[in-house]
Amino acid sequence: MRNFFLGVLSTLIVLLAGGYAFLKSGQVNTRADEQPSSVETSLAMSAVDASVDRHAARQKNPLPRTEENLVKGAKLYVDHCAGCHGVPSNPDGKFAHSFYPPVPGFFKDPPDMTETQNFYIILHGLRWTGMPAWKQTLTDEQVWQIVTLLGNIQSLPPAAVKLLGATGTPAPAPNPTHMTH
Repeated sequence: MRNFFLGVLSTLIVLLAGGYAFLKSGQVNTRADEQPSSVETSLAMSAVDASVDRHAARQKNPLPRTEENLVKGAKLYVDHCAGCHGVPSNPDGKFAHSFYPPVPGFFKDPPDMTETQNFYIILHGLRWTGMPAWKQTLTDEQVWQIVTLLGNIQSLPPAAVKLLGATGTPAPAPNPTHMTH
C-alpha cells in the first residue's frame, strides 16, 4: 500500500512539474488577438462560472424596475460600459474585439446571468479579462441601476433608449444554452 501511495504521489509531482515547465517555457500563447482553443475557452468559462456562482452573494436587487432607475442605469452604462459592451447602434462596442476573452455585446446577446451574478461581476471585475472592478468608482446603488438596465435590456422605456442612442431595434431574445460573461 505504501508503494502505491508513493507511486501516486510521484506521478502527481511529475505531472505538476511537467505542467509548470510547459507554462514557464512560453509554449502557451497568451495573445489577446488570437482565437483561443475550445478547450481553453471551456476551462476558462467553467472557472469563471464556478467562481461567480460560489462568491456572488445571494441577494435580491433592491431597486424596483422604474423608469427613473432604468434611465439612471442607461446613463451610467453609456458613461462606463458602452465602449466595451456596445449600444444598439454599435452592438460590438469600440473596444470589444481588443479583449480576450471576447467582451459580450449586450445589445446583440443580452446577459443571461442572474442579477446577483451581474452585480458581483460589475462590482468586483474579472481577472485576466479587462473587466475592471467598479466598487471604487460606483456606489452599490449605481451598480444595481446598471444591473436593472441589463436585466431589462429588451424592454426599456423611451427615455433610456434615447440615452443609449438606440435606433429602436430591441435586443434578440437570450439563448439559454449560451453563457455570456
